[in-house]
Amino acid sequence: MKTSATNRRLRVLLTAVRDGSLIPRPEFQRRLVWANKHKVEFIRTVLMEYPFPEIYIAAGEVDPDTGAGSEMLVDGQQRMTTLYQYFSGTLDLKLRDLRAYSALTPDEKLAFLEYEVVVRDLGKKSIEEIKEVFTRINSTKYSLNAMEVHNARFDGAFKEFGEQLSSHAFWEKHHVFTPADVRRMGDLTFCLTLTITLLATYFNRDDELGDYLARFNDEFSDGPQVLAELEQVFQFIDECDLPADSRAWRKAELLTLLVVLHRALATESIVLDARDVQRRLMQFFSTVEASSKNEVADERALAYYRAAIQATNDRSNRIRRAEIIHDILCGAVNASLF
Repeated sequence: MKTSATNRRLRVLLTAVRDGSLIPRPEFQRRLVWANKHKVEFIRTVLMEYPFPEIYIAAGEVDPDTGAGSEMLVDGQQRMTTLYQYFSGTLDLKLRDLRAYSALTPDEKLAFLEYEVVVRDLGKKSIEEIKEVFTRINSTKYSLNAMEVHNARFDGAFKEFGEQLSSHAFWEKHHVFTPADVRRMGDLTFCLTLTITLLATYFNRDDELGDYLARFNDEFSDGPQVLAELEQVFQFIDECDLPADSRAWRKAELLTLLVVLHRALATESIVLDARDVQRRLMQFFSTVEASSKNEVADERALAYYRAAIQATNDRSNRIRRAEIIHDILCGAVNASLF
């Protein structure tokens, strides 16, 4: 599929939206769920003349008698809608400390209108092809991962809680997330996955993220309680003083340990001794390493190892790891917890 990329003045796009010649396609576009404060920051980005990612358009219908035509906005609806709300002075946008467009000086207005937007033109395509392009733009590994797509769709309370949790000092102290994780929102994905698991149960990969982001987009009242309980877990893990090279710090296995300890301490009210937990974990992880090298025959350790290296984010393997770690730290597992 051949496409062309050009720069268009923002004024050309805004006036096209106003006169109806540039048409969003809401049936396959992401819903407009940006929080107001993030709309303001995006507008500020443009006013400061910083770039934002390209938008995608496709040719629409053409009137054969008048020659008038339209274009469809394939990707970039939230960005263009936000800029148009600012330009048109809609009351839906609360500007707070940002000056309204009408309050800008003539030179500032001109700079805003002359801002160059990178536009990738798909040309004339069927609606089926356009939908396929949109899906691939927002799902392939070369563009947005699942969390980045959700980030574009949801900007509310549950995501804000995940961001708050992902900024906790615990992660940096133990070097849990790499710069690449942070750049691609892996830290946010981990924290939201952890939160959902604590609220409900284990799930498959990222399957529940979108549902919870939508359900708690306006309000997440459980946030303070979840954070307080995790503070207890973080403190307990710190007291365990696990070595930096422990398997416990591998993200999939850390998720398991966090959930098991949370349910032991907050749900089951089990009294655990940090030194004893450290001893049990280090002994078990040593057996896991030996089993992986066929140095010892331990079926439980081998089962854990397999669940920790193959399809680690599958629900079945998350549950299997949890059952084993719970059994090691707390005794026989209560299956209903997982």
